[in-house]
Amino acid sequence: MQTTQIITASAVTAVALTLAYAIYFDHRRRHDPEFRKSLARERRKHAKAQKAEQEAEIENQKSQLRDAVAAINEEGFPSGVEEREAYFMNEVALGEQLLSQGEGKAVEAALCFYKALRVYPDPQNLLGIYEKTVPKNVLDILGKAIHLEDASILNEPIE
Repeated sequence: MQTTQIITASAVTAVALTLAYAIYFDHRRRHDPEFRKSLARERRKHAKAQKAEQEAEIENQKSQLRDAVAAINEEGFPSGVEEREAYFMNEVALGEQLLSQGEGKAVEAALCFYKALRVYPDPQNLLGIYEKTVPKNVLDILGKAIHLEDASILNEPIE
């Protein structure tokens, strides 16, 4: 036997076995109520596991964002006009650079834009500019960071 005949016979056998299994699976799915129920249970179990995983990931992101915002606020910001301007330009440039690197850097870019927002004299105007230039996912993260800052300010005791 030649090598091509062996390869052809193996490929035909693999296709035939796959087709036979597909027919068997479809027959069982259509005619066995217990099998249908088990498929539905597995589907629900899988959906529930995915939902729990997504919720855990969201909670992890919130925690990381909360820690990052707290660290940024503890770090402080420059006080002089020229220092604030240089800081603003540096953070905006860094945020844009991180955006150009891809989707994985969205949180870091949002934090850079958050830092720039904190030192900008007219934050509402800057938010309008961000809405026009920054991608929606980064803008959403920025909104969460601002919300976390507002919540931390509200939770502080009034002196």
